[in-house]
Amino acid sequence: MTEAPRSRRAEYAAATRAAIIEAARSLFARTGYFATKIEDIAAEARVAPATVYAVTGGKQGLIRTLVDLWSQAPIVAQTLSRQETLTDPDEILRDTAATVRAMRETYGDIMRLMLTTAPHHAEVAESLRVATGRYRDAIEAVAVRLRDVGGLRTGTTVAEATDILWFYFGYSGYFTLLDDNGWTYEQSERWLVAQATAALRGDAPAPDAGQQEGLDPPK
Repeated sequence: MTEAPRSRRAEYAAATRAAIIEAARSLFARTGYFATKIEDIAAEARVAPATVYAVTGGKQGLIRTLVDLWSQAPIVAQTLSRQETLTDPDEILRDTAATVRAMRETYGDIMRLMLTTAPHHAEVAESLRVATGRYRDAIEAVAVRLRDVGGLRTGTTVAEATDILWFYFGYSGYFTLLDDNGWTYEQSERWLVAQATAALRGDAPAPDAGQQEGLDPPK
């Protein structure tokens, strides 16, 4: 007789927390971290301001939550686990690019928020540092796998391969191509794979006609 009420309370608490997190994420993306007030988040989530503090720890708690949501997304571990079964370097790079694209499509707003806010807020900068560490650890795992299957140019170390992969698949690659150049995700993904392959192995495959269209910049 007592289990159902507890379950309903738990469901309500989870729904409230999710609504607050989603409201904060939306407002941070629209107006920025500094311009967003707790009262704004509370109104968007239809809760009292005190509830925002109690459930999430305020804006800084929300930032940490959003960072964990992005940097500990299950798709990362799933990708690394899948790559342990892959032996073709090209397939590993394509798989990596596809995952980075999916992460950027899903969590790009959080990444942009962190990158623009961190230079002006010490605690946000620390959260970004933690997230970047997790991101680079995943990139390094890809570099190790490429080494293990013979996917690196002779003499290229795992550290060098990690830096190369970070150059193409870290924060700036997709954002530059998407935001500055106006490319599509498809164009960006294909170009990044081709360039990373050339940098790591020096033997990037020539694209076929269909791929070439995807590599051309938009007119």
